[in-house]
Amino acid sequence: MAIQNAERHGMGGDVYGKTPELSLVVPCFNEEASIKPLYGEVLRVLEAGDRIRDVEIIFVDDGSKDGTLTEIKKYAALDGRVHYISFSRNFGKEAALLAGLAGSTGKYVVTLDADLQDPPALIPEMFASVSGGECDCAAARRVTRKGEPPVRSFFARCFYRTMAKFAEIDVVDGARDFRLMNRVYVDALLSLEERNRFSKGIFPWIGFRTKWFEYENVERGAGKTKWSFWRLAVYALDGIFAFSSKPLAIASVLGILLFLASLILISWIVIEKLMGHTLNVYGWASTVCIILFTSGIQLFSVGIVGQYLAKTYTEVKHRPHYIVREAA
Repeated sequence: MAIQNAERHGMGGDVYGKTPELSLVVPCFNEEASIKPLYGEVLRVLEAGDRIRDVEIIFVDDGSKDGTLTEIKKYAALDGRVHYISFSRNFGKEAALLAGLAGSTGKYVVTLDADLQDPPALIPEMFASVSGGECDCAAARRVTRKGEPPVRSFFARCFYRTMAKFAEIDVVDGARDFRLMNRVYVDALLSLEERNRFSKGIFPWIGFRTKWFEYENVERGAGKTKWSFWRLAVYALDGIFAFSSKPLAIASVLGILLFLASLILISWIVIEKLMGHTLNVYGWASTVCIILFTSGIQLFSVGIVGQYLAKTYTEVKHRPHYIVREAA
């Protein structure tokens, strides 16, 4: 089973002799320049308040190629509250989130990115809502996309509109993976063992009471984004295929429509022939267009079926979500 527990990672409440109140899970991939400012900002926010006392910070190094792990180890040596999990290679953000959640031992857990686009300043307010019993999960969403390339913002809005129509769950526009959850919520997330994970869909699928915190878009504190347009597009398609079977229905409807169209054309040809009319032959151009159109629909439908088959193939192999190289 891919989920590693806290004892195997060598982390948890040993630092305090008791369970920490809050666990911070930070997935990292080539974020060497972001570790220092994030660590400093987290400490500043937590030390400014008095509600959150015992804390553990879990950095998950997702097979970084730069000095991310070295930077994390430096703070782990100086601060007993800092732990890390390092993968044997890059397994993706979903695997990193899962590893961090599985390794966390706090009564409450918050997940946030290392690039400071998830403002730690919201943590005390989110913590107050969840620990006070107002909700099980405090989630953050961006209300603006200021600073993003217009093309990327356009396709992001298209993705959320598509998910709203196709998916069987409610994916909120602008939702981030920046969430603060109670232990019941986290255990529910860990109970889902599917290999094709799409957190933006998994979060609403498990239910529970969620309170949304809105904030303006924040640009990266350091480094460059690892999400290219192509990776975002593939991630969006994964979300649609993971939480909706409507693409299969679309393929079926297209097949039925083409079948009905062929019956109409055949009937028209038979009637024309019985009436003694001579059918005109318009040449190869129209024939080629029809062949290309129907072939395209067929390949499109086969591709949809292939995507679901590929997801099933991945699930039945039961490979681990990730492999840990070292942890402390």
